[in-house]
Amino acid sequence: MKNQSRVIPPHLLRRKAIHPIVAPLNGRRRLDGWLDRWIATVEDLARLKSSHPMLDAVIDEQRGRQIRIGDRWLTDWASCNYLGFDLDEEIIAAIPDYLARWGTHPSWSRLLGSSRPYVDIEEQLTELLGCEDVLLLPTITHIHMSVIPVLAGDGTIFLDGRAHKTIYDGAMVAAGRGATVLRFRHDNAEHLEQLIRTVTGTGPRIIAMDGVNSMTGNAPDLAAFSRIAQEYDALLYVDDAHGFGTIGERSPNEPCPYGVKGNSLFRHQDVPYDNAILVGGLSKSYSSLLAFLALPTQLKEALKVLAPPYLYSGPSPVASLASSLAGLAVNRKRGDQYRADLWRRTARILDALRDLEIRTPNESGFPIIEIPLADHEEIDEAGLFLFERGVYVTLAAFPLVPKNEVGFRIQVTAANTDKEVDQLIEVLSALRERFTLRQAKSGECSVGA
Repeated sequence: MKNQSRVIPPHLLRRKAIHPIVAPLNGRRRLDGWLDRWIATVEDLARLKSSHPMLDAVIDEQRGRQIRIGDRWLTDWASCNYLGFDLDEEIIAAIPDYLARWGTHPSWSRLLGSSRPYVDIEEQLTELLGCEDVLLLPTITHIHMSVIPVLAGDGTIFLDGRAHKTIYDGAMVAAGRGATVLRFRHDNAEHLEQLIRTVTGTGPRIIAMDGVNSMTGNAPDLAAFSRIAQEYDALLYVDDAHGFGTIGERSPNEPCPYGVKGNSLFRHQDVPYDNAILVGGLSKSYSSLLAFLALPTQLKEALKVLAPPYLYSGPSPVASLASSLAGLAVNRKRGDQYRADLWRRTARILDALRDLEIRTPNESGFPIIEIPLADHEEIDEAGLFLFERGVYVTLAAFPLVPKNEVGFRIQVTAANTDKEVDQLIEVLSALRERFTLRQAKSGECSVGA
């Protein structure tokens, strides 16, 4: 790989939780003022969590993409198991043998010892992604909170204005340790370059952003950000949790516009890994509790003694290591067919939204479809309308999204059926008659990749 030495920062070479602080007061507990302010900030979300059947729900049973909550069966459009690997019989059948050999959880931290499946997964992911090396950790949240502060040191983090909350939280940890955080407008390479020119000194420079956005389903022009990273000696840090597994390198024989192999946004857009780290997870397309960094070997070895999850955290469960390995095998055999099914069903829904003149920000054709309401205060009723008609979605409430984007998100999977797509389109048509949705402009909701 070219320029790999530049990816190492110089200093290395040397469910929303509310935790009330309460105090006894006349036999009762009182909330401190700071908590009152936080609750006021998330009032809409807290209300929905406590009263709405599509938040904090208990799923009593699952059959395919049908789920039961209490006595009601619904179609699941909230899962991120994009390839349907959670239901693949070959993957499920592979798990008992691993459990028999390794138990349920070896419980070593990775610094002490890694069971052989860890090494096998890292080697296979390295080949799939076409990168120099891979480091596995339990979750993407672990990675952001531990790795971003290490990479940034006392330098500068240039943070995309719509970067995922977990990236933001990692940047805030880094800020507490001396880093400076500057935010650039979402997907705006020109604004990033204006900011990066203002920073002097020799400290590390990190450009932190999403790949496929978890709400809009759209992806940035990685080549533009890669150019800036290389020109200004910065490290491009990309979280492609929703792209990995779903989209991949382009091929003349690809069965759909998502490309082949599902080897992430870098390969899909043919952008090199120079001055870049790719962060991804197997918890979505591969339905396994595991995450990774694609990175130079030298940085991998440094993080083994600098990233707390490698030193202290327990490993992913053996079942997740097993389903990851089995999933990688299934991906090689028939993953492209799953992606083709996923693209076809997503395209049908996006075409229906275009015909219904319902606006969605999705311009990519990727399987994340956000539908904003014209009136954010209707989210309770709109959610109930969907629930009562057997459609289970992800509610996007304030402050998870700005008030002008409040609505709901549909996540399509290869395991959803054509009949379920028919039902969803029928319910969306009825929803449009009952509620005021943001209206699409001419040409919106078209499918592309």
